[in-house]
Amino acid sequence: MSEPAPSQDGLKRGLKARHLQMIAIGGSIGTGLFVASGGTISEAGPGGSLIAYALIGLMVLLLMQSLGEMSARLPVAGSFQTYATVFVNRHFGFAIGWNYWFNWAITVAAELVAAGIVMSYWFPDVPSWIWAAVFLALLTGLNALSAKAYGEGEYWLAMIKVVTVIVFLVCGVAMIFGIIGGTSPGFSNWTTGEAPVVGGWLSIVSVFMIAGFSFQGTELVGVAAGEAENPKRDIPKAIKAIFWRIMLFYIGAIFVIGMLIPYTDPSLLSAEATDIATSPFTLVFERAGIAFAAALMNAVILSAILSAGNSGLYASARMLYSMALDGKAPKIFGRLNRRGVPVPAMLMTASVGLFGFLTAIIGQGAAYTWLLNVSGLSGFIAWIGIAVCHYQFRKQYIASGQDLKALPYKAPLFPLGPILAFVILIVVIAGQNYQAVIDGRVMEVVSSYIGLPIFLLLWLGHWLATRKQPAVKVDPWTAELH
Repeated sequence: MSEPAPSQDGLKRGLKARHLQMIAIGGSIGTGLFVASGGTISEAGPGGSLIAYALIGLMVLLLMQSLGEMSARLPVAGSFQTYATVFVNRHFGFAIGWNYWFNWAITVAAELVAAGIVMSYWFPDVPSWIWAAVFLALLTGLNALSAKAYGEGEYWLAMIKVVTVIVFLVCGVAMIFGIIGGTSPGFSNWTTGEAPVVGGWLSIVSVFMIAGFSFQGTELVGVAAGEAENPKRDIPKAIKAIFWRIMLFYIGAIFVIGMLIPYTDPSLLSAEATDIATSPFTLVFERAGIAFAAALMNAVILSAILSAGNSGLYASARMLYSMALDGKAPKIFGRLNRRGVPVPAMLMTASVGLFGFLTAIIGQGAAYTWLLNVSGLSGFIAWIGIAVCHYQFRKQYIASGQDLKALPYKAPLFPLGPILAFVILIVVIAGQNYQAVIDGRVMEVVSSYIGLPIFLLLWLGHWLATRKQPAVKVDPWTAELH
């Protein structure tokens, strides 16, 4: 078997079309859909949660179209960090890169903690930190093999999630029509109490943040483009698949849950990210007569957690590697092994994961919660970066005399797409914890929004440190980008 051809930055293009398709489709399916979706329905009602997920889904679709246009034309591992540097400025690129690396590094730690808790369902006497350590070693080993090994692992982990959602939708529709589970509930749950929209527009805005968290990870396909076998052909296909994923998986699942479970159900009100019993998927499967529903969903949620950890380790390692090549991180992180894997960058990310779950074990819950809040907001900042970069990308592409017809993929709604996505993201970030602002809960406000000043400090710090150094002009259409 021949070795994958190297990319311009030394990485090997080992990701096939089916890997990219599943990274795009399964990138954001996780506990946000399987468990937290119940909480959104209890907070905003079936109609309110559907509106929130539809708006966020539209925003994500627009963002992925923007990212697809850039990554199909310039497929590099640095993705939006590189685009931010080239099309905005180096200071913005520095802040975006480190922001995204930190986002996924902390996410890896969070997923390890969650995996340990999930395993306690089957092994209650085994300390959760042991499972966290085992899974960290497993994910690190898988990522150390090659980009193809990561892609293969993610393909099968994502396949489990996709099959589960499809089975859930089939069972749910059958229950709605009374084919399974006896009497059809009809639209009774949409007319109970304050339904379909509970709490008005403010409740919908509050659900935006949860819905946004649920979709985080869709941008992974842009990072993976740097190691795709044929990015000009496969990236557009993967981006187009995102629309159907959003419509079928998220909107379909929220609709089914809203039809079958009333928003006043106490299980939804008490939903927690690792509580299998409160997962709306578990509740629906149980009512469909599937006796082992809780055990089934526990296994599915474990696969979702490992998928997120696998992708987080991959994406953050590539981002750190790209920054090292650009001089934004220590040079040691720019080294590759013979299989084209940035091992030092990967080990640095894994060490953050190790620190994160050790912090949780020691009991520094408040510190760990702060880290997670910073990480969550970092994901939205990265998305803002994609919108800004695409707007500048297209302007500079046209200004340089390039032919729009030559683009492997063209975002169909430019300039409306990136502008609308940018506006929705500003609303999401501003309203993520508006209740704490209204009530004057200072520590909650700081905890929720601290990621924003940290990002701005990274930007300002880099500007202060390098403002006297001349910026290197790069022609992105002919230069080798990292």
